Amino acid sequence: MTVLRATLTCPDCGAEAVETMPTDACQFFYDCRACHTVLRPKPGDCCVFCSYGSVPCPPVQDGAACCG
Repeated sequence: MTVLRATLTCPDCGAEAVETMPTDACQFFYDCRACHTVLRPKPGDCCVFCSYGSVPCPPVQDGAACCG
């Protein structure tokens, strides 16, 4: 079963936020609610959830290379 909610952790301030992942698109940017740093995927990752989330994005969970 695919998990659609993940906890994103900001690498700058450590703030955590539970967010629902999109199932039809990659999320390339995320604005940290605490420090307003704009998160972008790390090199080699397809989205912010794969880089900073507690679980990877739905396509990666389902065995795809990325969400694109």
